[in-house]
Amino acid sequence: MSDEGQPPAAARAPISWDSLAAELAASRAEAAERGESPADGDPAAWDGAAADLAARVAERPAPVVEPPPIAVVRDEPEARAVDEEADLHPEPEPVLELDDHLLRGRLEALLFVMDDPVEEGTLASALHCPPDQVSRGLAQLAADYDDRRAGITLRRVGEGWRLYTREEHADVVGQFLVDGARSKLTQAALETLAVIAYRQPVTRARISAIRGVGVDGVMRTLLGRGLVQEVGTDPDSGGGLYATTPLFLERLGLAGLDELPELAPLLPETSAVLDEHPDA
Repeated sequence: MSDEGQPPAAARAPISWDSLAAELAASRAEAAERGESPADGDPAAWDGAAADLAARVAERPAPVVEPPPIAVVRDEPEARAVDEEADLHPEPEPVLELDDHLLRGRLEALLFVMDDPVEEGTLASALHCPPDQVSRGLAQLAADYDDRRAGITLRRVGEGWRLYTREEHADVVGQFLVDGARSKLTQAALETLAVIAYRQPVTRARISAIRGVGVDGVMRTLLGRGLVQEVGTDPDSGGGLYATTPLFLERLGLAGLDELPELAPLLPETSAVLDEHPDA
């Protein structure tokens, strides 16, 4: 087969195996008509066909094989530094517009648990919503309390917002608090007061350790009754130090702490303690 009249190799169409089979079949038919077997054909012609076939196969584009991804291996200090940077600068939470009812409910819940006025920016950060939406929600919440004459009211104090009882109910609230202050101390409050009286000045942590239970609620009661007061800071722990007040002495009819009864006679006998607690 001659290359005369054939297009350049770069312009040839991709090989067609069907065309090649038809071409070979036609060549065999021509050889049969001449009384020749296919193997008796012109060797040069067959060599040319093989060369042409090889050239056309070589022209077919090689398949593109994507290289495997290269794993980046960081040394441990570098990896730790990147992780620490991610911890110091976490991705910010998305800022979303909240439904009005959901916003007012969440604002009310946050304000209810706050003891001090809270700023709008702090509330917006806690709710992950725009500050201007928080401003509108606070205004709507305050207006809702006023419209239905609720027992509480929402007021702006300085740069923050806080819930208060409504002024028109001040008499009943005050009477309730006064009556509550006149009620008897619980056993837990009396035990805590005794610890403070005999170990003062003493920290809350020390009181809790002596009693074996938390004393935060009882301490609030004693402070509210004016029976104990904070008198300083413990230099070792930094916790507040508490002692009894003059009102405590007045209620017990004592002129001073030196008139407190000796504690030893009030304690159980050592033998009794050992009988109840043999491992002590």
